[in-house]
Amino acid sequence: MTSVFDWLDTRADERRRAGLARQLRPRRLGSDLLDLAGNDYLGLSRDKRVAGAAAAAALRWGAGSTGSRLVTGTIEAHTELEHELAAFCGAQAALVFSSGFMANLGAITALSGKGSAIVTDAYLHASLIDGCRLSKADVAVVAHTDVPAAAHALKTRRTDRALLVTDSVFSVGADLSPLSALAAACREHKAALVVDDAHGFGVLGDGGRGAVAEAGLIGEPDVVTTVTLSKALGAQGGAVLGPRRVIKHLVDSARSFIFDTGLAPASTAAALAALSVLRDEPDRPPRVRAVATELATRLRDGGLTVTDPAAAVISVRAPSPESALAWADACREAGVWVGCFRPPSVPDGVSRLRLTARADLTEGEIDKAVEIILGCAPTGAGSLPEA
Repeated sequence: MTSVFDWLDTRADERRRAGLARQLRPRRLGSDLLDLAGNDYLGLSRDKRVAGAAAAAALRWGAGSTGSRLVTGTIEAHTELEHELAAFCGAQAALVFSSGFMANLGAITALSGKGSAIVTDAYLHASLIDGCRLSKADVAVVAHTDVPAAAHALKTRRTDRALLVTDSVFSVGADLSPLSALAAACREHKAALVVDDAHGFGVLGDGGRGAVAEAGLIGEPDVVTTVTLSKALGAQGGAVLGPRRVIKHLVDSARSFIFDTGLAPASTAAALAALSVLRDEPDRPPRVRAVATELATRLRDGGLTVTDPAAAVISVRAPSPESALAWADACREAGVWVGCFRPPSVPDGVSRLRLTARADLTEGEIDKAVEIILGCAPTGAGSLPEA
């Protein structure tokens, strides 16, 4: 007897043969694995001030926020976090969502729609892609970081309203978007710029204020920024920062805000505490950038094909999906947990190890990571062309 889901077994077999099957691996408490796979860039997720704030908020407000932000789901900490994020980054206002994914969906869909146009980079994060798909706008995808192509798409659109959507730091290739040039193109062709600063916030800019702030664009009337609270701040959630009228519009119109349960009290308080630490300890962002540069330089000197990190992410090219997976497994067995990115998760089709630097890594831990990654490298990893 056949089942309506028999086709799932066929697809699973295809993924296994192609080396693309995924596996959930719970992170063990107290593990001695050196973590270069997570996104805890500033080393704040286990900081006692941050974790303590989360625990206190859970005891005070409960485990969950109990409902949508527009019903019972907003607590004092939400509005405080929104005020502090906006003040820290230099934006007029901010709105906290349950995740960075939801923040991107909300910003793009609420600011576009039928009768508008969206121009996007070909290497966008999945959350931005999904926002564009849900928007019902006319979407034009241009080559990666190609400013003239983006400007041409804006110039030749057939709609009055338009958004240009990009990441600030691309999460796979680890390169930086040409934000200033894109902003100039938007202004020339009367479009708004929406930037996902997930990998720039807390790492780039003065005191970690982000790539948008570093480009001098934060607080501009035609620029909207989204951030995640789960990377540099070590917590969970996301936020949109921008002009006050944009934020008010999202409260009224963003479905991923209106119909989603609010961010849990513990995560909200953790993000607030982490933001306070970031403000008080501005040496953390330059430290994580220095660690990323050191890792990339030493791995490249060891013969590997490594990107120049724009922020905390380092991309190390692998010969194939199968070798990337085997390389990551070997590193893990030897004591270093690294990310393994393969098609179809990577827009350029290149398999790689994805490493994330942390501000709290010691020189001894950097030495260990370099030794293990080089020692576990598969045959052919040292002779790959640039992606």
